[in-house]
Amino acid sequence: EALVKVGGTRTVEMQLTVTRSLSGTDVMVTGGKPADAAMQMDLARLTEAHGLARLTWNGEIVALRTMPMQRFGRSLVALPPGAFLQATAEGEAALLQAVALAIGSARKVVDLFAGVGTFTLPLAERAEVLAVESEALMMAAVDKAARGTDGLRRVTVQTRDLFRRPLEADEFKGYDAVVIDPPRAGAEAQVRTLAGSKVPVIAAVSCNPATFARDAKILMSGGYKLDWVQVVDQFRWSAHVELAARFSL
Repeated sequence: EALVKVGGTRTVEMQLTVTRSLSGTDVMVTGGKPADAAMQMDLARLTEAHGLARLTWNGEIVALRTMPMQRFGRSLVALPPGAFLQATAEGEAALLQAVALAIGSARKVVDLFAGVGTFTLPLAERAEVLAVESEALMMAAVDKAARGTDGLRRVTVQTRDLFRRPLEADEFKGYDAVVIDPPRAGAEAQVRTLAGSKVPVIAAVSCNPATFARDAKILMSGGYKLDWVQVVDQFRWSAHVELAARFSL
């Protein structure tokens, strides 16, 4: 309510993304009116009064009290504004457990749509991981976290738009497993090239059963077998569900 009073308009819808980080509440606002110097001062005072860790306004950090941090496995990640996270800690833990079960003893893993390392960093405690994500700030955060964590296997990051430029089948050579966690639109282009690869195991995570079914059909047409599907009900007050699945050759 306070943010709306300071920066809202009657004509444009404001959207708030709120993250409960380890170091405090991180708020990102889009759709607010442009923040001039006076408004930025008001927003900074509001951030201080409400004890927010950070406030980002229309893509610009207007107040930073402390860097929002999140832990994945043993690694601490400094979150860029708007970083993708799972909806709940419990849901994240269930998905990580399912992914770990799916890839088993794999020693070289590709993590597609890797975000800020939700799967990359815990898996790097036992396997080499190539993390691929379109957002450069997220990849930089994963790289910094991996370098700052003792005892991890090698983590390589690659900034790449997997919708426009998916990894080709031959780029998966030498890898034991793939983890893929696309947005709600699914990953049709990437899955088509993945279906032509020889990666033994694929751990798929999805927040949209419809696009998952479409992508699963493509993988199965390429020779993969759907071994199991696990549903994770982590979206409170919503009919949406998350799911994890294992495919193998």
